[in-house]
Amino acid sequence: MKITRIGTTVDRLGEGPIWDAETQRLYWLDSLAGTLHTLDPTTGAHKTLSVPAPVGSMSLRKAGGAVLSLRDGFYGFDFESNTATLLAPLGIDNPNVRLNDGKTDRQGRFLAGTMHLHRADDEPVIGGLFRLDSGGKAVQIADDILTSNGPCFSPDGRIFYFADSTRRTIWAFDYDIETGTPHNRRVFADLTSMNTSPDGATVDAEGYVWSVLIRSSTIARFDPTGRIVQQIKMPILYPTSIAFGGKDLDVIYVTSISRSVRFADEHPDAGGLFAIEGLGIRGLAEPRCTV
Repeated sequence: MKITRIGTTVDRLGEGPIWDAETQRLYWLDSLAGTLHTLDPTTGAHKTLSVPAPVGSMSLRKAGGAVLSLRDGFYGFDFESNTATLLAPLGIDNPNVRLNDGKTDRQGRFLAGTMHLHRADDEPVIGGLFRLDSGGKAVQIADDILTSNGPCFSPDGRIFYFADSTRRTIWAFDYDIETGTPHNRRVFADLTSMNTSPDGATVDAEGYVWSVLIRSSTIARFDPTGRIVQQIKMPILYPTSIAFGGKDLDVIYVTSISRSVRFADEHPDAGGLFAIEGLGIRGLAEPRCTV
């Protein structure tokens, strides 16, 4: 196994890496800077686009362009005109609540959850998990979530994994692939005893969950029962999110933080993009959003 920094980009808050199997390109975001990166690892060709900040996550669209989870709702983004157009507002009038991490299910529906910032202890939790419906509505499908992160799906799409970083917990849900509705929420992994928090996540071809443990500089692989079976120490303090990519989907790409609202890392590679190679484990191609 080897860990390599890719390129020289420095993100304030790197997030949401996506490998597009169709074009063999990697996409990722700088959430706070409002930057959308694209990279062809074969040629090294790198391009940046400006998107509204803060941007929580993205999904490529089957019809072209992308869907972005922004502060107040889901937006369509056109790569040619560099414009974002509102698709579905959340309907939440609170400046401290915004959409964060998201992922497209195996059927092409985009799901993203909120984070409730600067919340007082006695203040109700606002927001939750939302699904972008083809009819142009943002439908809330789960609640009581403080900091949404790490949504991902089992290979058959019938188990949905989702984390609350503030509560240091990864949950598993049964997922109705016909309706796009999660139910039967249960604890998959409680990381409180490890003094760390789950961040971005993905699932490999064997059905194991890979989660970035942001407070411990670690990438962890969980078996389907929630037991950690492998850990990889990253060279920077705050890795954030993760995706399998490469021609054979056997390269893990990892984003990181240089200076966000809560974290700062003085390491010279902080905020960089990293590739982990040589694990002998393959991921799954991410579906495009059909909305």
